[in-house]
Amino acid sequence: MSLEDQLLGFCQQQCRLGLKPVIGLNGPVGAGKSTLARQLQQRFEQGGLRLAVASIDDAYLPYPQRLERMAGNPFGVNRVPPGSHDPALLEQPIQRWRESQDNRLRLPRFDKTLREGQGDPTEPWSGIADALLLEGWLVGCRPIAQQTLSDELQTSAFAFLSGAEVSWVLRCNQGLSAYEPLWQQLSTLVMLWPLTWQLPRRWRFQAEAQQRRRGGGWMAGSQLEALVQASLRSLPSSLYQKPRLPEAAWVRVLDARRRPVFEGSGVAVQRWLNQASSPSSSATG
Repeated sequence: MSLEDQLLGFCQQQCRLGLKPVIGLNGPVGAGKSTLARQLQQRFEQGGLRLAVASIDDAYLPYPQRLERMAGNPFGVNRVPPGSHDPALLEQPIQRWRESQDNRLRLPRFDKTLREGQGDPTEPWSGIADALLLEGWLVGCRPIAQQTLSDELQTSAFAFLSGAEVSWVLRCNQGLSAYEPLWQQLSTLVMLWPLTWQLPRRWRFQAEAQQRRRGGGWMAGSQLEALVQASLRSLPSSLYQKPRLPEAAWVRVLDARRRPVFEGSGVAVQRWLNQASSPSSSATG
C-alpha cells in the first residue's frame, strides 16, 4: 500500500472515531514536501476527506522580531533555524480545532516574497478541515540533553562544523523546547528521507532554477546557499532527524531525482538503510 493510501486510511479511521488527525511531515529542503501535500489533498478529496495543509514556515515571527532572534547566527539568515518561529501561532489554533464541535480551522500564513524576499506574516487562512498536514524540515525534532549534545559535537563526526556553528547548534537545541507543545498535537509522523544528505542542497537549487524558468524565482544564489546551510547545520540530521526514524509511521526514501527507492515503516526503513550502507551489501548498487 502506498504512502498516500496509508495516510488516507489512517485519517478515515481517526475521523470515524470522532477525532481530528494531524499528520506531521518531516523532510529536508527541496525534498518535495509541498508537492506531496498537494497530492495528498487530492487523494483525500477522492476519499471524502478535506485535508488542510500548514507549514512550520507559517509560524515565522514578523521581520523585526526574527532579526532580533536570529542575531549572531553564523549563516546570516533571519529565518529557518529554531527560534525564528512562534510555534504557538500554530499550536493554539490546532488545539482549538481539535477540541471544537465543528471542523472550521484558522491558520496563520507567511509570504516569503514580502519585504523584498525577506518575508512577513500575511492574511490567515480559514476553512473546513477533517484532517491537517503540518510539514517542515524540523517537524518532530526534539531537544537533546545539553551536556550530551556538547560532548557529541566534539567528536570527529562533527569536525565539519566551525566553532561558531557548534555554538549555534547548542543554541538551536535549547530553542527546540518551545516546539514541544506543537509536536504533541501530531497524531502520526511521516518522513521524506534522502538517500544521501548531500542531495537536499542540489534539490533546493534545482527547485529555485525551475521557479526562475517559470518567472517565479526571487532568491540570489548566496541567499539560497545560506538558507540551505542553515537548515542542514543548525540541526544536523544524524542528531535530530535520524533518531525520529523509528517513531515514524511511514518513511519514503528518495534518490537524486526524488524518486522513491524504498518506503515503509520507520523501523523497516532504518533496517534497509543499515543494510544499504553495509560494505557487504549490494543494495546501493
